[in-house]
Amino acid sequence: MSSLVLVLNCGSSSAKFALIDPATARRRVTGLAERVGTTAVSVVVTTDGRSRRLPGVSDPSHRGVICRVMDELTAWLSSQKLFLTAVGHRIAHGGEAFSGPAVLDDAAVEQIRDLGPMAPMHNPAQVMGIQAARELLPQVPHVGVFDTAFHHAIPARASHYAVPREWYRDHGVRRYGFHGTSHSYVSAEAARLLGRNLTTLRLVTAHLGNGCSVTAVRAGRSVDTSMGLTPMEGLVMGTRSGDLDPGVHGYLADRAGLSLAQVTDDLNRRSGLLGLSGVSNDMREVQAAAAAGNPDAALALEVFVYRLAKYVAAFLVPLGGVDAVVFTGGIGENSPPIRAAVIDSLGFLGWRLDEAANTRTVDGVAGVVAVGDRPGSPVGLVVPTDEELVIATEAFRLAQQDPPVGSPVGAALGGRTDTRDHPRDTRPEQESLR
Repeated sequence: MSSLVLVLNCGSSSAKFALIDPATARRRVTGLAERVGTTAVSVVVTTDGRSRRLPGVSDPSHRGVICRVMDELTAWLSSQKLFLTAVGHRIAHGGEAFSGPAVLDDAAVEQIRDLGPMAPMHNPAQVMGIQAARELLPQVPHVGVFDTAFHHAIPARASHYAVPREWYRDHGVRRYGFHGTSHSYVSAEAARLLGRNLTTLRLVTAHLGNGCSVTAVRAGRSVDTSMGLTPMEGLVMGTRSGDLDPGVHGYLADRAGLSLAQVTDDLNRRSGLLGLSGVSNDMREVQAAAAAGNPDAALALEVFVYRLAKYVAAFLVPLGGVDAVVFTGGIGENSPPIRAAVIDSLGFLGWRLDEAANTRTVDGVAGVVAVGDRPGSPVGLVVPTDEELVIATEAFRLAQQDPPVGSPVGAALGGRTDTRDHPRDTRPEQESLR
């Protein structure tokens, strides 16, 4: 009898979920809850290509929404005679405690909670999701897959800031990096597309969505990345500023009377494409505004592309050259103009744009959008990411090592939380997960 993995990704006001067969990568059920925590909460579930809004979400909290989702999934699993093997949770920040996926016991959840100040828009909500899911599914192993894990072993010269040593020793201030599941996955996929062994490649992977980051990947391992202690550093993002002079905090405190918390909140929620354009955090809306003649939107696009191209070029230093630059994420996969502008900025690498490939709109296309005009020149690739599959695969792998597994989901609902200790897996993530 087949078994599935539930992948759960909780945000501050949202919850994404999917039932995935890790053996076939098939998504049997997917869903999205939006405006969680408000009376306008909405939960949409998609099964066999048909979407419908769930009625009866009386409790808008994370626990209430997840409970309602579990009711729906329980009924579907029973009707299909399927089992839930594990729950895989996407977790933004694992700090130095988690260098790979981990089974989530009480101690692990507390460590994730303690890391909340390093990812305030992510970890606290993800802890709420973990707690609700563990309470509702106490007999099913819960596994955390961490955005930071792929970057765990970047060299000290890349991970350390030039700050007082006690900041790192006492408070863990260093570069951690994020989007690790995506960077790891598309690196392996790029090697497959190129017909090369991953251990022979030098890649720059660009995950471009509402959050954006670039990673230098050498021989399948992250050697540098653009995000830092928090997900705020690096590229221009949807609402996050990216790189910024830290003196801005003191300057605005003096001149505008803003508190540290207010400045930090503005840099997280009111900056990036939204702050520059004054239009939106959505790249599509910013592009439309720029095309209509909005100068602020046009500037936002210029800054976005410039910062991205500059990081790609800078990462040739830790790599000692580059074999391919990989575009992924919502913007990376779906915005030909952004890819074209970045490739044009990197023409000194010997690139020329394949315009036909760059404008192809077939769903799921993965291919070359830029090719070199001389031997040894790098190529540009579009590789759709699949973070949910990475999470499902790792959750299934660890669940197999930590019985009981394969419990019928119906039997798991309604019991008390399983508080037995689980050994945490601290091995590095696999380089290839497909």
